[in-house]
Amino acid sequence: MSVSFSELGLSPEILKAIADQGYTNPSPIQQQAIGAVLSRKDVMAAAQTGTGKTGAFALPMTQMLSQATQRPSPNHIRALILTPTRELAAQVAQSVSACHQYTSLRSGVVFGGVSINPQMKLLRNGCDILVATPGRLLDLFQQNAVKFGQIEMLVLDEADRMLDMGFIHDIKRIIKLLPKQRQNLLFSATFSDDIRGLAKQLTNNPVEISVTPNNTTAPLVEQAIVHVAQGDKTTLLGKLIKDNDWFQVLVFSRTKHGANRIAKKLEAKGIKSAAIHGNKSQGARTKALAEFKAGEINVLVATDIAARGIDIDQLPNVINYDLPHVPEDYVHRIGRTGRAGSTGHAVSFVTGEDVKQLKDIQNLIGEHIQVMEVPGFSLAALPQAPLKKPKPARPKKPRNRTRNRSNGANNASNGQRSTNAS
Repeated sequence: MSVSFSELGLSPEILKAIADQGYTNPSPIQQQAIGAVLSRKDVMAAAQTGTGKTGAFALPMTQMLSQATQRPSPNHIRALILTPTRELAAQVAQSVSACHQYTSLRSGVVFGGVSINPQMKLLRNGCDILVATPGRLLDLFQQNAVKFGQIEMLVLDEADRMLDMGFIHDIKRIIKLLPKQRQNLLFSATFSDDIRGLAKQLTNNPVEISVTPNNTTAPLVEQAIVHVAQGDKTTLLGKLIKDNDWFQVLVFSRTKHGANRIAKKLEAKGIKSAAIHGNKSQGARTKALAEFKAGEINVLVATDIAARGIDIDQLPNVINYDLPHVPEDYVHRIGRTGRAGSTGHAVSFVTGEDVKQLKDIQNLIGEHIQVMEVPGFSLAALPQAPLKKPKPARPKKPRNRTRNRSNGANNASNGQRSTNAS
């Protein structure tokens, strides 16, 4: 049953900010999470980019902080939102700012790749809500530019990606520095064993919310694969863009150098393109993303990590120039299209060396992806391997309590290693 934002107990100032952004009804994740956050419960939520998850924590956070009389002391913050990438941090900060525009709250964002001095200046007067990447936050802490004694709320956004990127040690260091009495919100695209292990350390009896079944693809995304030779990929990409008159295409490359090469070759064909990845300066990445959103660039070629902050309501086309090594990344990639009620297209280029990746992806999503024939490019279709049937869960055997306690840490670390290797 659909509800309105006003039924979720949000204040008039926040409802006005929501109306300014053109939203009328909460998304499923917002509908479930806002009430739980307002009741000061810890939350563990499975939600992908594009589901409205930022509003799910930013709206109730704004309300709770604005109702309190306490203001942050110099260099102190009251709420901390940790994100894995610069792009996502900037995007979340923009959303947070929009949420609190009619309150007296102050918010800011800090990340690496840019000068630290303006960020230190921002924090001198105190900050109600700070959005940060883990590395830059620790840099600021070491320089005594940020203090954590007044923190009331902690949000880990895209926690799965933070673990994938190796931020677990930074996150644990940060958590140790925070007050023990605080509200914790964890948002992740999936609930892997590693995420559950982290949530156990971080949260206290959390409300668990999941708005999409595990590893399913959006129903409005039309998926297809083209069997193509490696050397023909760029020519095929240019043909698909021109023949179908695609004006906005997000292309995924496995490597940074590959992203640069693809963008250069498309430019040579008269298709306005840009690449974003970790070797690009923050200014170049921000500029390319802004031009892509504005329609000044037709094609944005990105690596998985750099694309994490891209959130466009009606992105029509996603191309997997290279299949991802990790099958879950396929779901994340194509989840950027087919949103807001619009049909999206996701086309994947598959070479003879991609048989294993394709098999793993199709087993993960539980379906064979339709093969698309492109005259002059398509190779003979690879034989479709039968899909694996999911194994029924086996009941766990009861274990000795004393042994369980002594081996707990080892079991957790072993579980982390095995998940990361898969």
